[in-house]
Amino acid sequence: MEPSSTPPAALLPERLARQIGFLMEIDKVKTVLRRNRVISEPARRENDAEHMYHFAIMAVVLAEYANEPVDLLRVLRMILIHDLVEIDAGDTFVYDLAAQAGKREREERAAERIFGLLPDDQRDEVRAAWEEFESEETPEARFAASIDRLQPLLCNYHTQGGAWKEHGISRDRVFARNSKIARGSEELWTHVSRLLEDAAAKGYMADGQAGSESTS
Repeated sequence: MEPSSTPPAALLPERLARQIGFLMEIDKVKTVLRRNRVISEPARRENDAEHMYHFAIMAVVLAEYANEPVDLLRVLRMILIHDLVEIDAGDTFVYDLAAQAGKREREERAAERIFGLLPDDQRDEVRAAWEEFESEETPEARFAASIDRLQPLLCNYHTQGGAWKEHGISRDRVFARNSKIARGSEELWTHVSRLLEDAAAKGYMADGQAGSESTS
């Protein structure tokens, strides 16, 4: 028997068809490669789906260290949404200042297209969560942003420098980028900064100063 040529959307109610369409589209996030190396397989770069999974588990485990009480479900919603725009916009290496130019505009266009696949009410909810994460103005967003910085920091530390060493990123730039962890968790930054000092002592970062740090 030959398979039906009927498009899947024609078999579903419109709202469900749009929701399923969105869910199938975001499968592409599994193909977006980041600069970080997988700790258990350092020859391989992690993808955005792996990052978001690890990031989400870290937030669950470390929520007690947030500077302010946070709604964990709200934090997790932002985590699972925040990098979906990279399906279109690509991953922008935080230390690549040239690539940072136009990043916001690229991601705005991506948000419009990707979130727009959803029914209008869910489109607006998902877009609001993405905007909240980007603004870092709520306790939840500040904590999420801190863990978003902590996750690659730990990947780089546990792969003997990883992307820091591969791209010649200086100690000053690594500290400038990651000191922002304190905005969401001063306690985590107090402890994690010791890992960075150890990483610098072990030669996991380049010496000296190298340009200004991105705020993204």
